[in-house]
Amino acid sequence: MSDNSIESGRIEDTRLYDALSQRYLAYAMSTITSRSLPDVRDGLKPVHRRIVYAMQLLKLDPNAGFKKCARIVGDVMGKFHPHGDSSIYEAMVRLAQDFATRYPVVEGQGNFGNIDGDNPAAMRYTESRLTEVAKALLSGIDEDAVDFRATYDGEENEPVVLPGGFPNLLANGAAGIAVGMATSIPPHNAGEVCAAAIHLINNPDCTTADLLDHMPGPDFPTGGVLMEERAAMIQAYDTGRGGFRTRARWAVEQGRMGTWSIVITEIPYQVQKSRLIEQIAQLLEEKKLPLLGDVRDESTEVVRLVLEPKTRGVEPEVLMETLFRATALESRFPLNMNVLTADRTPKVLSLKEVLREWLNHRHEVLERRSRHRLSAIERRLEILDGFIKVYLNLDEVIRIIRYEDEPKKELIRFFELSDVQAEAILNMRLRSLRKLEEMEIREEHAKLMAERDGLHALLGSEALRWVRITEEIQATKTQFGSGALGDRRTTLGDASASVEVSMDAFVEREAITVILSDKGWLRAIKGAVADPAELKFKDTDKLRTLIACDTTDRLCLFATNGKAYTLKAADIPRGRGDGQNVRLLVDLGDGEDVVRLFVHRDGQKKLVASSAGRGFLVATDELTAEKRTGKQILNTKPGEEAAFCLDVEGDTVAVVGENRKLLVFPLHQIPDMQRGQGVIFQKYKDGGMRDCKVFSLTEGLTWKYGERVRTETRLTEWTGERASVGRMVPTGFPKNGKFGV
Repeated sequence: MSDNSIESGRIEDTRLYDALSQRYLAYAMSTITSRSLPDVRDGLKPVHRRIVYAMQLLKLDPNAGFKKCARIVGDVMGKFHPHGDSSIYEAMVRLAQDFATRYPVVEGQGNFGNIDGDNPAAMRYTESRLTEVAKALLSGIDEDAVDFRATYDGEENEPVVLPGGFPNLLANGAAGIAVGMATSIPPHNAGEVCAAAIHLINNPDCTTADLLDHMPGPDFPTGGVLMEERAAMIQAYDTGRGGFRTRARWAVEQGRMGTWSIVITEIPYQVQKSRLIEQIAQLLEEKKLPLLGDVRDESTEVVRLVLEPKTRGVEPEVLMETLFRATALESRFPLNMNVLTADRTPKVLSLKEVLREWLNHRHEVLERRSRHRLSAIERRLEILDGFIKVYLNLDEVIRIIRYEDEPKKELIRFFELSDVQAEAILNMRLRSLRKLEEMEIREEHAKLMAERDGLHALLGSEALRWVRITEEIQATKTQFGSGALGDRRTTLGDASASVEVSMDAFVEREAITVILSDKGWLRAIKGAVADPAELKFKDTDKLRTLIACDTTDRLCLFATNGKAYTLKAADIPRGRGDGQNVRLLVDLGDGEDVVRLFVHRDGQKKLVASSAGRGFLVATDELTAEKRTGKQILNTKPGEEAAFCLDVEGDTVAVVGENRKLLVFPLHQIPDMQRGQGVIFQKYKDGGMRDCKVFSLTEGLTWKYGERVRTETRLTEWTGERASVGRMVPTGFPKNGKFGV
């Protein structure tokens, strides 16, 4: 390539890595400082600041009429913000949404979206104007309160920052994502922010905890309940990083016949109501909210979500706790106070530092406005001094103006005036040459002199300036911290008041009946069995056990091999058919059978014994086994098998041997064990134990004889010590040696 092909500039050899690094760094800094992070002084990003300033130039004051948003967006894009119109309009819409912004900066007329997440109408349909909040932010902008800079095309000027008479950064919050950093600041109550700022002025060495006494936490536009602990909030505001847990506000609404429902009137900030309802409905369909029966949206302009419990026996607090854990009815808003400081440096600030930066800005604005006003007063006083001089000789003034060729020079010479004074006199109207006007000028002169002395005193004393700033902030607090707009919307809740909810509450609970046949077929049916005789089984098979339980229950199976197995009721096959053989669910060997199937209940005991008449008491917790192979509980010798697993509902044990001898002894003589062979219940010369029973001695021992049930209360003859031989069973005892009941 020849040198002639290079039109301008010079070529430098550089590494591609260095060139890309420099350009990416420039892009990143531009994104951080000119797009994504708010300024700590006025709490606005550049696009928001340009929207507010453009609307001020269009004279869209709070008392003025509305203008089409398309006109405003056009002005912003053409003069100040060279980006797409959609991004500008979206930023302006957010400034007008009362559910997204705690103190709207823009007042909208038309469809500006809603809490359901619906989009606003097109900018050609909507109109807007500024609010009193924007007016406070702009107050003093025409009085040299802030610096201006050239716009992107150099044809206009725009403010670097707004005067910020309203604590916008904390009151309305901010959110943005830049390159490698982000900001997330929740909204707060303006009255509380002003109170904290005044406290900081009066107590410069105060702590974050002291500030939180005046500003106890975020105040979201959608209300809700703040559930964060104070210690956690102090740490978050002290470091500038943290988060706040908020919950929906709810109340119980009583219905007819003892029914009730839960009504939600406020939802967490930035949670779309429509998506929240979709989430709850989906969890209902997936049966992950077993305590909830239905959800309805009865909202108008006011949020009203109605939750109906599945049963009246559900506790409202438990139902809401399950919803808080599973849905967006409880959400966490992050805190990351990463903002641009006064020197345009991104930095994570604490609450105290944020307030201090805003107060320092207000101090600078006060000084600049005071100097600007002082300059204006000096200019006006100079003119008034000239007016007073000429009023002493009005006839001479008229003569000079009427007859002199150069009246301005003659006025300066004759009355010893300055050029400014002479020009003002020449521009004076004839009707101003009245005696009354002289009195008004002297009165204005006196007032301006007093104001000038006050400004000199203000600029000469920092203490007076902070008193004036305190008065301004107090006025802001009175204006925006009271009334319907200033009332706190987010309630401070008790973070420690949590409801204990079992994990079973998140599982679908349904009443079922588990059926075990004599040949080991296991199945479940929904609800209760009205008549067991109507149950159908395979040929030559019949009913062995019928258990009523819930799908959330665990079933314990005790087998003749002395092992305990655990089954989940929800895993037992349901529907029509014979079910599934129990050997496919647990590892039962050939010749082994089920001794007992029962619902596991914590804190209970069972009596387990072998056919040889040895056994012990075991807690039901020891009978749970998650493995398919089970858990060995009762050890047996060859030729023996585990034959009994009894409920412990009494204080006495009765055993009958194959030799038809009965022994009764106290239950406390049987030890508690976890596993093993146990102790001897009854001594046998030959054979083993035929039957065993636990009963209450005061109620007596019962057995079934034919169709009748017999009860024996005089058991002294058969009562003895454990491991005794016993005596022959009473007359009328069944020939099979079984109690039968």
